[in-house]
Amino acid sequence: MRLIDGAQAIRGDLPSSATIDVNVPPGAGESLESGVHRLTSIATVAERLDEALAGAPGVPIVIGGDCGIELAAVRRAAAASDEPTALVWFDAHADANTPESSPSGAFHGMVVRALLGDGPDRLVTGPALTPDLLVLAGTRALDDAEADYVDAAGIRVVAPQQGFADAVVDAVRATGATRVYVHVDLDVLDPAQIHGVQFPEPFGVSVAELTEAIRGVRDAAQLVGAGITEFAPADPSEAVEDLPAILRIVSALVR
Repeated sequence: MRLIDGAQAIRGDLPSSATIDVNVPPGAGESLESGVHRLTSIATVAERLDEALAGAPGVPIVIGGDCGIELAAVRRAAAASDEPTALVWFDAHADANTPESSPSGAFHGMVVRALLGDGPDRLVTGPALTPDLLVLAGTRALDDAEADYVDAAGIRVVAPQQGFADAVVDAVRATGATRVYVHVDLDVLDPAQIHGVQFPEPFGVSVAELTEAIRGVRDAAQLVGAGITEFAPADPSEAVEDLPAILRIVSALVR
């Protein structure tokens, strides 16, 4: 419900003529012994988002929900061209677990791995991208199994650091891709920069560093899609405190 409140708060500050609402299932859904909680609802959301994106003009930006909504959006963007599409995953977490390694069973911690082709059949039919096209940016909290996989796969990781924006752009250029999808989980920000996230991690990036990195990525490759996820204010009345920061991120994506 907090994610719904967050999505609606952002929606209120966007032009209605430029937005499309995607309805989500009211029920929790079933896991079907997949190791993924609410698997059936996640699959339905992916199908409905895919349908909405099929009719969306221009470069779509998906806003709201948790990181699991990016499955359909990234998959569609990557499949739209024979040219390789890089994925910049601005997120405090790698989201690279499998159902077997996940400590929680929550899909938002598995979506990157699903995009790389590992996950339940109901959600994954094949890889949307390869590890060499993935950049984990601002990532600083990995489970042991995730860290092992990221190291073994040779995935580029840009931790929060001095010169963060330049380091992200260099990593994108190293992929060789001319197209890019940008994912923003708001917990990539330092907790001092934003309050309405459920899984804050210390030592994150500032809004200024994030927006500079986004603009640099857009200069380095053609933006073909983006997402802003995980806005979950504790109370709808508290959302207003974080909206200026979020709207700066939206502005960086749409210029």
